[in-house]
Amino acid sequence: MTEEYRFYGDLAGWWPLISPPGEYADDAAFAASALESASVPVRDVLELGSGGGHNAVHLKRRFALTLVDLSPPMLDVSRRLNPECEHVEGDMRELRLGRAFDAVFVHDAVDYMLTEDDLGRTVETAFAHCRPGGAAVFVPDHTAETFEESTEHGGADGDDGRGARFLGWTWDPDPDDTWVRTEYVLLLREPDGSTQTVHETHRTGIFSRDVWHRLLTGAGFEPLVLTRSDGADDAPRDLFIGHRPA
Repeated sequence: MTEEYRFYGDLAGWWPLISPPGEYADDAAFAASALESASVPVRDVLELGSGGGHNAVHLKRRFALTLVDLSPPMLDVSRRLNPECEHVEGDMRELRLGRAFDAVFVHDAVDYMLTEDDLGRTVETAFAHCRPGGAAVFVPDHTAETFEESTEHGGADGDDGRGARFLGWTWDPDPDDTWVRTEYVLLLREPDGSTQTVHETHRTGIFSRDVWHRLLTGAGFEPLVLTRSDGADDAPRDLFIGHRPA
């Protein structure tokens, strides 16, 4: 899980430079439309695996958000960006808040579910917190049908003289298992000009559309998959919506 990775631990304070909030605007807008596909008016939204709150920066304009993450340092980053939102430390596989929401949102933090059991428990958590007539939206980076080996890069400079750049390289060492591997290299620059380089290996889950459909149905949702492609050079991305019957 994410607590194993420095990205979400001692390096969490760099997250707004590694993956700036502005880069989440399109994903958040697409997710908001999916959340509003619920058959009830959507105001109160639970986000599982909210990380540094970069989706919340955009979604809070439309919804009242409760943000849940496993990493206290990432929650601290999010609180600075989204002080008006409720923040809760918790594991998306086990969380039970004892209240229901109009909709539940799980962005790419769901990628850290490496087994069908963990993914199923996350889907069950979403169902337990989704009111009748509500919807749950899951946005994994990959499914078995859409996965392609890829590289990515990014980063930004801060107003305080710090800067961050990263390179990521993702591939599937064994197509017969349920995870893929990403090698990240970070270059972090302090205000005094000194730099450090960090290398980290992440494992993230990959499941077929059939598995997603089965787990959503098994939890009690009526499932729907939407496939989105942002352009000819971008691999398609599946978004899963679970509607809870009214």
